[in-house]
Amino acid sequence: MSFISLIFGIFSLIGLFIAVIPCLGALNWLNIPFAILGAIISTIALVKAERGHERMALTGLVLCAIAIVAGGFRLFLGGGIL
Repeated sequence: MSFISLIFGIFSLIGLFIAVIPCLGALNWLNIPFAILGAIISTIALVKAERGHERMALTGLVLCAIAIVAGGFRLFLGGGIL
């Protein structure tokens, strides 16, 4: 489960980088819920992680948090959130 949370974090960060491209900012409306789902999975994985696997779950959680905050900020700057 820790590996899945890391994959969610990586994909949400890739989605964030794609959404930074001009005219593709609306992708954040799909990327933010995906990152929220990844953060939930990462939190569950962090709680249930065996010794030594906490780092992957924590990395997934941090990557998802970065994607949520940066994507929300990008939507705010682009006028997507009023």
